[in-house]
Amino acid sequence: MTSTPQTLTTEDCEKLLKHLNLDWRTELKHRQGIRNYCMALLMLDAGLRVGEMVQLYIDNLYFMNEPVYQLVVSDVIAKNHKERIIPLSPRIRDAIKEMQSNVWSNGLFQTARWAFYSKHWHTRLPTRQVERIIRKVAMKAIGRPIHPHVLRHTFASRLMRTTNARVVQELLGHSHLSTTQIYTHPNQEDLKNAIQSLDRNHSNNDVTAARSTNTADIANGTDTTNANRDMR
Repeated sequence: MTSTPQTLTTEDCEKLLKHLNLDWRTELKHRQGIRNYCMALLMLDAGLRVGEMVQLYIDNLYFMNEPVYQLVVSDVIAKNHKERIIPLSPRIRDAIKEMQSNVWSNGLFQTARWAFYSKHWHTRLPTRQVERIIRKVAMKAIGRPIHPHVLRHTFASRLMRTTNARVVQELLGHSHLSTTQIYTHPNQEDLKNAIQSLDRNHSNNDVTAARSTNTADIANGTDTTNANRDMR
């Protein structure tokens, strides 16, 4: 039996993103925060795997002096060697602009270099380091460590609530629809929203019942409002 993938709530996502870019103690920390924020968004808003993301070059994200509108995940870096195209959200494109302004723009700028590098532009960031970054920030932001793949799971689960499984399959790059269908299972946020919806229905029913009682009183000539006025 396939277990339900771990995902983040909307609140958890916002907390995580906020903490990723908080450390401005030094110029280096500032640049690293911008880089880490952009990496998280590519997993959370575009559903990239960590292994795919660290193999991106600058010109995959920034081309002809502007952020790309669609990211092409080539068959060379895709896990199943199947190319896919992912439209990028406005906040990813804003994050790419920040990367260009603060991380990539220097005298060594070359479009054929890694988008996310470690200490030198010719050495791409290891997946293990990305895992450590996300795990460490998650502990600070939401009080528990998470694997970067949780961001991809969250992307898929959100999509499944707004579109059909075939579209989600294409965006995730799954070879089989059955792999995508694990995201049809309810998560903790779904359960929480269901209970809140139940509470709202109870409240609405109470208001409706009160209005019905008041209407009946008026019809019977026992309007409590008028009675109160007579007592003044």
